[in-house]
Amino acid sequence: MANLQLMKTELGNQILRVDRAWLTSAVVFAVLAVVFPNQAKDSALFTLDNLIEIAPYLLLAISIAAFAKASGADSLIARAFTGRISIMIVFAALFGGLSPFCSCGVIPLIAALLTMGVPVPAVMAFWLSSPGIDPSMFILTVGTLGLEFAIGKTIAAVGLGLFGGFTTHFVISHGGFVDPIRKGIGNGGCSGARARSPGHVTWAFWNNRDRRRAFKREAFATILFLTKWLTLALLLESLMVTYIPAETVATILGPDSVWAIPTAVLVGVPAYLNGYAALPLVAGLLKIGVAPGAGMAFMVAGSVTSIPAAIAVYALVKRQMFLWYIVLSLSGGFLSGLLFQIYAG
Repeated sequence: MANLQLMKTELGNQILRVDRAWLTSAVVFAVLAVVFPNQAKDSALFTLDNLIEIAPYLLLAISIAAFAKASGADSLIARAFTGRISIMIVFAALFGGLSPFCSCGVIPLIAALLTMGVPVPAVMAFWLSSPGIDPSMFILTVGTLGLEFAIGKTIAAVGLGLFGGFTTHFVISHGGFVDPIRKGIGNGGCSGARARSPGHVTWAFWNNRDRRRAFKREAFATILFLTKWLTLALLLESLMVTYIPAETVATILGPDSVWAIPTAVLVGVPAYLNGYAALPLVAGLLKIGVAPGAGMAFMVAGSVTSIPAAIAVYALVKRQMFLWYIVLSLSGGFLSGLLFQIYAG
């Protein structure tokens, strides 16, 4: 009896040591394989195809992160985040709106910022503005929805970053969000005026055995980190594509009405797939009479709360900060949609 109890305890410990992201993906795939075998095949192909499609961008981001770690160049980031916290938040929001990183590819950079001790409000500003817009997305938005909508989306993305950064700074400065980063991710500062002092940079790191090892270690760790969370995100996204068609979204939002804006914010959480898929969807919604503000709210809130973006945030921060991120995303999306509706109307 004692041996049986010991075996149960050991089995429980083994289960607890299994990574939750991999375990969740495995369970979802297993359930699909048993209940919906055709969907399991489609989801597997969808996940694999998308991983292959974004692999070049992720490998570039991983290489940059590993190079920065091995050479010590990541410490140079600190020089850009010095001075008053308000200046840091503004810089981070603007940089997020201009950066070419997607919500997944930005993860290594976010981790590097947190490791360097960049204050959390500045990181939050960058994190909220980055998924909303980038140079290529701006051009595609102009071609699909028009210049007015593209400019409005850019202002909304940067504005959301500013809104999130300053409100996070206010909460932290009043005693909130103590130690919000997950263990082992980094130790970003809270609301200090600067990141930690930059260290020595060795650009030719490959001439140093320890730095070569650091490069390999960082690259391998980042690959595992991104792969496990992206696999789960894309798996869930494949189910959304199948079971939440665009026609359903259009029906839920309804005709031109100011009430479509808060509805669009809530619908954008589960229904937003990615920025490129959202463009033709929103264009179709606008053609059938959905309010322009609702389209803006759907894109702004959806881009930040989409499954890949939200899972990336959940992987790096603790639950309290994650819930705060969602609150900022939803409220910022609503305000963006309301202001755009007032302007467009």
